[in-house]
Amino acid sequence: DNLLGISWVDSSWIPILNNGSVLDYFSERSNPFYDRTCNNEVVKMQRMTLDHLNQMVGVEYILLHAQEPILFIIRKQQRQSPTQVMPLADYYIIAGVIYQAPDLGSVINSRVLTAVHGIQSAFEEAMSYCRYHPSKGYWWHFKDQEEREKTKPKAKKKEEPSSIFQRQRVDALLLDLRQKFPPRFVQQKPGEKPIPVDQIKKEPEPVPEAVKTEEKETVKNAQSAGAKGPPEKRMRLQ
Repeated sequence: DNLLGISWVDSSWIPILNNGSVLDYFSERSNPFYDRTCNNEVVKMQRMTLDHLNQMVGVEYILLHAQEPILFIIRKQQRQSPTQVMPLADYYIIAGVIYQAPDLGSVINSRVLTAVHGIQSAFEEAMSYCRYHPSKGYWWHFKDQEEREKTKPKAKKKEEPSSIFQRQRVDALLLDLRQKFPPRFVQQKPGEKPIPVDQIKKEPEPVPEAVKTEEKETVKNAQSAGAKGPPEKRMRLQ
């Protein structure tokens, strides 16, 4: 089992922890880090000193470093001969609380997972600001940029007048479109309903002879009025 995420403490031992009692404290039955099949348990049951561990073969616990009263480091190792041992795990006791020290593989694995998690979070956050449109392509849309654009005063764009070439070209295009697609409805006055072109009654054009006779009559009337002169003024009775 992975014991890197747990700890163990017995508050009754904390006031009396020292170099001589720390291994007894570590060998408590409720301690999940202690192996009951170790050589320390055999020496304890036979009431021998810890010096006999050098003459045995198997798993044992030794006090590797001590800094009373706050820090103790205990090593679990496999003894193969009186002069040859292989470290298995290290445990450190800080203020009476026992932790298992992580091995190099666990440290590298944790650091790599932390880095990968940070990179993945950065990519996810970056993708949330990415926008795409077929006509524009890709661009970045940041919230702080939007707030800056709202607070920034908008500069008024100067409208440039159109050139003569543009106006003539537009008029020619509109005239060409009007000839190709004549209007079907006409709105005679603003606000009125459009009327189909077919329903509009065209006024008959005046005959040229009638127009000439009318003009002659108006001329004669004007001449007769000029010959008579202005009307006489009558005296008013007071």
